[in-house]
Amino acid sequence: MFSAYVPMKRRSAILVTPAVLALLLVVTARADVKLPAIFGDHMVLQRDSAVPVWGTAAPGEEVTVTIAGQSASTKAGPDGKWSVKLTKLSAAGPQTLTVKGANTLTYSDVLIGEVWLGSGQSNMAMQVSRAKDYEQEQAAAKYPFIRMFTEGSPAANTAQTVGKGEWVICSPESVGRFSATAYFFGREIHKSLNVPVGLINSSVGGTPIESWIAPETQQAAPELKAFLDTAKKPAKPVDPEQAKAKYETDVAKWKEAGAKAKAEGRPAPRRPIDPASVAERKGNLGGLFNGKIAPLIPYAIRGALWYQGEANSTPERAGFYHHQLSLLVTDWRKRWGYDFPFAWVQLPNFGAVGRDWPGVREAMLQTLKLKDTGMAITIDVGEEKDIHPKNKQEVGRRLAVWALGSVYGQKVATSGPLPAGHEVKGSEVVLRFTHTDGGLVAKGGELKGFVVAGADNQWKPAQARIVGDTVIVSHPDVKAPVAARYAWENWPTCNLYNGAGLPASPFRTDK
Repeated sequence: MFSAYVPMKRRSAILVTPAVLALLLVVTARADVKLPAIFGDHMVLQRDSAVPVWGTAAPGEEVTVTIAGQSASTKAGPDGKWSVKLTKLSAAGPQTLTVKGANTLTYSDVLIGEVWLGSGQSNMAMQVSRAKDYEQEQAAAKYPFIRMFTEGSPAANTAQTVGKGEWVICSPESVGRFSATAYFFGREIHKSLNVPVGLINSSVGGTPIESWIAPETQQAAPELKAFLDTAKKPAKPVDPEQAKAKYETDVAKWKEAGAKAKAEGRPAPRRPIDPASVAERKGNLGGLFNGKIAPLIPYAIRGALWYQGEANSTPERAGFYHHQLSLLVTDWRKRWGYDFPFAWVQLPNFGAVGRDWPGVREAMLQTLKLKDTGMAITIDVGEEKDIHPKNKQEVGRRLAVWALGSVYGQKVATSGPLPAGHEVKGSEVVLRFTHTDGGLVAKGGELKGFVVAGADNQWKPAQARIVGDTVIVSHPDVKAPVAARYAWENWPTCNLYNGAGLPASPFRTDK
């Protein structure tokens, strides 16, 4: 029989038999059960769905997950990873989720309801405190069954698994920090369905869509080869040391200017932007997917909302946006394991200079060809000189009516008018539309926003009239029109709506 002595303090000793040795090995191998940050007190789990719960433990360790009288058990694999799926949970009052392995984790005040993921750049990140009528919204924000989790992890070079953040209950004290678009969407869903709503906010201002798609997925897409080849070649190579030195010099000048401004009673100048922090925040190709989306997969969600595109509106980028948005939708769905509903906010009207906002809007319109997708048309709620329009209430409401009609089966108008083909008849172009709920309407008087052109590609402001579900456009100088466009400007004047009060999407019949 194997035996050995282990020296102890005061020259004492213990006999290590095989049984004792085995016990020592078990104790040494013990690892606490751990879950990603998305699991926590006050979380919302998706109702009427298979709900994955996953984490890490010691290899081979048995783990049991219990909630609402339901339990599921499994053993951690050789890599320490484990996962279970709870069968369909029903909406109910606060529950307790228990995860038991070598240790026990207990999550309290867990609700079962509707869970939506919101992502994108600054207009999704923009908080309720910056939206219009904040004081009134803050006072009314007494919705304890609405909760938000804000993913706080940075960009990463590899896919992360844990994440960072906590679930926060909606209240007048907390709502100011919520994503405004996600909150106003969730509030409409909560009021209409009378169920708890969980909102996951994973967004970063100023970021391009290529930061949010897994890098290997983009590199395998032939449609993006030209884009990626261009992205690898910066227009002006930057020396990190020179950039750092310049930033430090700029900060020193800024401090001097700030002190002088204060002494003279003038507003302080803007602090210089640190290029290193910008690069870290935006991440490289797929960096934000790795850092801020991967840790959330496969948390059960009803669907996703996307508000981005501003950063991809430069002329050299806009042409790729349809491929990128389509890839983002299909890849996220594939990684989650099911085709969840997905909607986005079409870029609003904005007085952009040197930007191709119509091209990005068109890309978003084209991506509606994917099944179970939707789009909030916001061509009337932008601000000419502010890329962050304050009326996020209407943005959230338009996303919500899409969800209530398309996802939850309510009889509501889900979109403004969308182009459905055209026909040239003599000197006129007949434009057909879908989503004309209640009939097409010229809001505020004469129909505006249409232009028409012949083979010479000379665009003329069109005379336009509504006939049923069509708009007929013409111009006396264009005897043989070949194409028409609507609201095809960064900041257009346009007023075509449906009877439900939703605006028509900008579009063109030419390519």
